[in-house]
Amino acid sequence: MHSERAPLPLRLATVGGLIFLHFPLLLIVLYAFTTEDASFTFPPPGLTTEWFGVLFGRRDFWAALQLSLGVAIISTSIAVLLGTITALAIYRSKFFGRDAITLMIILPIALPGIVTGIALRSAINLIDLDFSFWTIVLGHATFCVVTVYNNVVARMRRTNYSQIEASMDLGATSLQTFRYIILPNIATALLAGGMLSFALSFDEVIVTTFTAGQSQTLPIWIFSQLTRPRDRPVTNVAALIVIAITLIPLLLAYRFTREQQPT
Repeated sequence: MHSERAPLPLRLATVGGLIFLHFPLLLIVLYAFTTEDASFTFPPPGLTTEWFGVLFGRRDFWAALQLSLGVAIISTSIAVLLGTITALAIYRSKFFGRDAITLMIILPIALPGIVTGIALRSAINLIDLDFSFWTIVLGHATFCVVTVYNNVVARMRRTNYSQIEASMDLGATSLQTFRYIILPNIATALLAGGMLSFALSFDEVIVTTFTAGQSQTLPIWIFSQLTRPRDRPVTNVAALIVIAITLIPLLLAYRFTREQQPT
């Protein structure tokens, strides 16, 4: 049985929307290979790969990349742990304040980033905590938890709860039930949520600005380089690397989500 094709105007509108969204990214890719003279001209008269060597020879770039990867990995780990525990605690539970707790979990990603950043900075100042690697992790984990939580809750709603009840009735402990029944059912949801969390953390700018202090993650480093016009090709190469590192987990998350959709 073949599905009905969308009308031609709708397909054209979809293609136009995709071009509109991705055209700036294509320009970044193009200008990562352009010569310095062509940084502000289109089409570029010449292409080169020399800027990759220039970028890879800069220690400040590697320090920023290492910081971004470290923050993203730890933030994602915290998000997977807390998001899973919270989702399992709230799923199918009926208690006073359940909706309020759900709202508070989702709020950090629903609010504008600048509001979340100001709130986090105020809280960090209030407890007199020095801005460091761990304050960036704290800031990123607040919104990364949401992606894992949403994925796990959505998967649990599609899981047959009778399997969990049967496991408990047959004498399995809570840990055994989680290991043999729940975890296999939510594994791809955890992977998808973790991939999305990593991508969100790695390219985050606004919240990082308020929680990093003097530290520079890779997106902050790129932003600081925009004030140096002669370094624009190097900045474009760094942006291309961010796009690549972010795109891979997003594609994997999409694949894991698609695999578990009902046919």
